Amino acid sequence: QVQLVESGGGSVQAGDSLRLSCAASGLTFSNYAMGWFRQAPGKSREFVAAISGSGSSTAYADSVKGRFTISRDSAKNTVYLQMNSLKPEDTAVYYCAARGPYRSDGLYLHPREYGDWGQGTQVTVSS
Repeated sequence: QVQLVESGGGSVQAGDSLRLSCAASGLTFSNYAMGWFRQAPGKSREFVAAISGSGSSTAYADSVKGRFTISRDSAKNTVYLQMNSLKPEDTAVYYCAARGPYRSDGLYLHPREYGDWGQGTQVTVSS
């Protein structure tokens, strides 16, 4: 069974940085595309960033482009989300997701395209 465990969330002030981690188990990591999504109270879960199985391709929501970076470490079976210049509107529960296994190396941006999810980690940004 696939298990995804997020960590690294917390409370910070606007302009600060955080790095979220998602540790994966129960899957052949390189065969899974990975994504980060977030959900604020009263809002739908929205796409944040995605990375292909090989790590060769990435995609970002316009709202985080230039501030957030997604990466993966195959040796650690872990995907990261480096978040810089945080804004109050970034406040949400952040979720890691996995899609696969596939032999292709695509990117997926909609939550319904992912089959496995972590429990989420809270990020709170104060002004």
